[in-house]
Amino acid sequence: MFEVLTFSLKLWGVRGSTPTPGADALRYGGETTCFELRAGNEITLIDCGSGARNLGVALHAGSLRTFDLFFTHTHLDHICGLPFFTPAYDDRFEITAWAGHFADRSGLMDIICRIMSPPIFPVAANKLRAVTFRNFRAGETLERPGGLTVRTVALNHPGGATGYRMEYQGRSICIITDHEHGNPEIDRAVREFVEGADVMIYDAMFTDEEYPRFVGWGHSTWQKGVELALAANVRTPVLFHHDPRRDDDALDRIGEAARARHPGVLVGTEGMVLTP
Repeated sequence: MFEVLTFSLKLWGVRGSTPTPGADALRYGGETTCFELRAGNEITLIDCGSGARNLGVALHAGSLRTFDLFFTHTHLDHICGLPFFTPAYDDRFEITAWAGHFADRSGLMDIICRIMSPPIFPVAANKLRAVTFRNFRAGETLERPGGLTVRTVALNHPGGATGYRMEYQGRSICIITDHEHGNPEIDRAVREFVEGADVMIYDAMFTDEEYPRFVGWGHSTWQKGVELALAANVRTPVLFHHDPRRDDDALDRIGEAARARHPGVLVGTEGMVLTP
């Protein structure tokens, strides 16, 4: 467990699409999307990709037992850690799972039940004794205990996805993944949504050169992330949702190129702690 800070975000998984173990992913990490936000004495989780397994171990060692889990969406790389997230099975915990891209809460429960059922998985979703499911509509603002404000926005992704802006004591962290640029209306809304953010996690799965082969897949490029950060006065853009084909050296090169355009750019790394 990392040191408790007033407002911070820890990255437990930074890959997109599928976990990427191996020697080529040692420095940036190979787990898929999972975040742990600390605001005062409260914990908020965002997404439950494969990085959630290690997060669950850390949470069991701590004393906090009640927290929210916000899903950006429910593609497999963002939910595959839930069956291995040990606090979800422990009735000493109280976990409220939220999603903003379904019309009602049954959508979220249905997806989890589908991945946690034979012959896909031997443990049924009803064993997640600590979890309750709730829904909202992307665009709503949720006021959480302890003074955390959670603002939301609809993103451009197949099946829908939600972006989050976490605000606490005048500081802000935005999570914009999984999102494909190119829809003028959504792009305008996202630009306004991240305006002036201290930190912005951004979907940088592709490069501009690669992107034409993947139009419609629901992801953006590191160049578009940097453009957005410059246009919206984002202090620290963090490139995220790394392509599983991208090795550490390639991510180093992307980071260097991105910082030549915006000196505040970071490349998301497993274990990184961001403190706005």
